[in-house]
Amino acid sequence: MDLEILVCFWKIYKHVNRNMDSNSISEADETLLLLAKRRALTDKLLENPYDLITYIERARVHGDLGYPDLAAGDAYRALLLIDEVRDDSFEYHEVALESLRKRCEDGMPLIFRRGSQTSASVDLVSAVSPDLADSDSEEDEDSTPPSIADKASMWCYRSLAISLLLCGCLKSAYEFCLRGLEVAPHDDDLLFKKEHIQALARRKLSVDEVDINDLPDQGLVRREIYPWNDHEPDRFSQATLDFLNTELDQIEAKCVVKITELPTLNENNLGNGYTFESTNRQLGLFAKNDIPPGETVLDEYSALTANNRLKESLCDACSAELPPLDANSAVVGCPDCDDTMFCNEKCFERSAQYHPSLCDKDIDTIAKDPDPKETPNALYLLLLIRALAMAETQECHPLDLKEVKYIWGDFLPSSANAVSLSLQAPPPPIWTLPFSFAANISNPLHVLEKMDIDIYAGIGSYDLWIFNSLYAKFRGTASARVSVRDGRPEVAAVHPLWCLANHDCNPNVQWEWGGQMRLWCREKRYDGSPGGIKQGEEVLNHYCDIDLKVHDRREWAKGSLGGWCMCERCRKEAEEEKNTNGHTTEGSA
Repeated sequence: MDLEILVCFWKIYKHVNRNMDSNSISEADETLLLLAKRRALTDKLLENPYDLITYIERARVHGDLGYPDLAAGDAYRALLLIDEVRDDSFEYHEVALESLRKRCEDGMPLIFRRGSQTSASVDLVSAVSPDLADSDSEEDEDSTPPSIADKASMWCYRSLAISLLLCGCLKSAYEFCLRGLEVAPHDDDLLFKKEHIQALARRKLSVDEVDINDLPDQGLVRREIYPWNDHEPDRFSQATLDFLNTELDQIEAKCVVKITELPTLNENNLGNGYTFESTNRQLGLFAKNDIPPGETVLDEYSALTANNRLKESLCDACSAELPPLDANSAVVGCPDCDDTMFCNEKCFERSAQYHPSLCDKDIDTIAKDPDPKETPNALYLLLLIRALAMAETQECHPLDLKEVKYIWGDFLPSSANAVSLSLQAPPPPIWTLPFSFAANISNPLHVLEKMDIDIYAGIGSYDLWIFNSLYAKFRGTASARVSVRDGRPEVAAVHPLWCLANHDCNPNVQWEWGGQMRLWCREKRYDGSPGGIKQGEEVLNHYCDIDLKVHDRREWAKGSLGGWCMCERCRKEAEEEKNTNGHTTEGSA
């Protein structure tokens, strides 16, 4: 992997930096200290969310903790605040400038002083070529707000360039290199990073000359319950089970939630006999009584629904096709904004869960009618927008919405995602959450601004790690519906009860989504065995096209769930494929 080179540079610098410190500590202790520092800096931001220096300080800590995506998010907010400082016509100019003035009272902030700015996430060039490092003298440095804003902007460009590069977002990293070089054409750090991006791109694309528009811009980041996330419930507590079963009773479902044991989705989770070696506890749905073939198991509505069609005849609440607009039509329009239509009065009433935060906010075109290759990402962004609107309307934290709170995002332990700083460490882990600067950082902030939300004061509810956590939950559980016109995905939704039914490539139920999610018992299973679910048996759902070959099904699972599907059918077909081909191929086990 090309990014292993960058991780190697990262390790070398941290190793050298640690050896220079006579009070060297263990990695575990260093992580605890960094987490404590992150908590303190976050508390400072909650007290004064317009302090761009604190964002920069937290970006450095995020980088040192091994979260380059979160470092990029903080550096970008700092860059936005620098614009606020410089332009007196901007909304937050006065508070941003006053915050910076206070930080200037004691002179140049420590993070900009020579010897303090280098870190794993920022000054990579100093680690690789110390002779290229910034040699500016600290003496007589101008510590006025304009001067510090200039230094801060260059810090942000450097941080964004290396952080996004470490995430695999080469195009965005390159663009921030260019933006920084427009300000400082001879900046050695940015020139080094620019050349490295070009070298990586030439090798990755097998070309001599690189067009910036051809650079890959979607990478992968850590998919985990962040150590500071106190919104994730104990999914296996009796209180959780009681709540979910009450929700099921309210929709008259024929199943109950129980704790079950599933194989860990990991291509390395295989023994010599091609049986899975580890399992993990999850929730699942189980039949209350015998369910005969053809009988409905559950029928669920969710407000967490979105469509990517612009000016199409779809209900804004449930995304079902609108009925004909004739004299007796039940269609209801929003009285306060144009072109927002609902199936009927019931859907209009349901829209009160989210629509007040979006009404007449001019966000109708965002992520609509996307380029075909961007369709899945656009739908996930639209789900994020809907979740943010629901949280704002209901005045709750996004991760506390009942539609997402109890969903498992196929998270890995933080320790499994961490990059060891030891030079003798094995290769870095393969992160599994898709990430891009636009989808995870700039577009969500743009939407929040459109919703008249202060993106700085709202840091407690709208921080990047929160967006990432929501995306992880969506990618593992959201269902999609394709257009009958062109076969492209046009609608996505999260049905929190439906998605509790675990995936299996030989399911005993099938589903249909037409405004509500209906799950019913199959007449016959994929392997030809008769349908029907016995009392106490698990309800086995399917999240992908089960007609696909095992390789393609596992590729889907790897992208959406973070690892290979380990169901009985997949393991059996992979073994058959191995015996036929005489070797194991990717997606086979």
